[in-house]
Amino acid sequence: MSILVTGGCGFIGGNFILDYLASGGEKVINLDLLTYAGNRSSLAHLPLGSYELIRGDIRDQTLLEKIFSIHQPEAIVHFAAESHVDRSILGPETFIETNVLGTLRLLEMAKNYWKKSEGDLKENFRYIQISTDEVYGSLGPDDPPFKETTPYSPNNPYSASKAAGDHLARAYFHTYGLPVITSNCSNNYGPYQFPEKLIPLMILNALGDKPLPIYGDGLQIRDWLFVSDHTRALRLILKKGTPGQTYNIGGNSEKTNLEVVKTICRLLDSKKPKEDGKSYAELITQVKDRPGHDRRYAIDASKIKKELGFEPKISFEEGLNKTIDWYLDNKTWVDGILTGEYRSWLDTQYGQS
Repeated sequence: MSILVTGGCGFIGGNFILDYLASGGEKVINLDLLTYAGNRSSLAHLPLGSYELIRGDIRDQTLLEKIFSIHQPEAIVHFAAESHVDRSILGPETFIETNVLGTLRLLEMAKNYWKKSEGDLKENFRYIQISTDEVYGSLGPDDPPFKETTPYSPNNPYSASKAAGDHLARAYFHTYGLPVITSNCSNNYGPYQFPEKLIPLMILNALGDKPLPIYGDGLQIRDWLFVSDHTRALRLILKKGTPGQTYNIGGNSEKTNLEVVKTICRLLDSKKPKEDGKSYAELITQVKDRPGHDRRYAIDASKIKKELGFEPKISFEEGLNKTIDWYLDNKTWVDGILTGEYRSWLDTQYGQS
């Protein structure tokens, strides 16, 4: 048997595959388009008997039919998505194509495959829709954290496209009976993350003695979840989650963006001091806030703790230490993704390259 992972060369998808196989999981079929944020080298060491990469688009119906026919997966874990808010503001159409139309195509294929299945395969089949806390919108400073019952209220093209995909997944459960489970996670960080996201961007900019751009006053609050805690939660959902349910996954670590960046600077000051003796914090630079910037996200993860026994093990400080050490120790991986396209995007977004 095997499972199908979409977008497995991305940050969270790649970490999930590594964690899943390390825990004794079955063969993984990874369908990934290998866009700018997909990196096959992160999984290149995996043995062929347990892992297979197929380069392709989740919107390609012919390819999906071939994959389902040959590999007969017992589960789908759907990570494939355009996932960066800033890029969605600059070009929203790609996000609709992948996150909405791509999800629809995958759901339709999964439905047809599941309906034709028999016995244990049909009984045990699961479709896991990987989503985000951003679909819930923004919280005020004193508002309670997002629960699974919080109404969706997306505020940017990225979160709107993810919300649409989630609604489709829910509809396929209620209309067709497809055993869909949705997870909504808070901000992930850790090894293999593409450096358009806050933490790796700040680490690599600091090491390159470049400005550390902070949107607005930097007091936007996010709940931070170390990626290995997230992937462990997803394995529990895949094994014990109830079809039709949603599970919020959080790290119990609310931090302002400014606090995150200052902590990175403090840790780098200790791990790799600058030759001039100055603190990396002197590189912090305020830039114009992005449009529709949500002020606060926070996750109430009591449901997954109560029902599946999950709670995060890695504190923010421990996770950030692990993350910085990984980027310091993996220069070859880092150099391999710092392409001209990435530098061009930095110049467009922050006025730097």
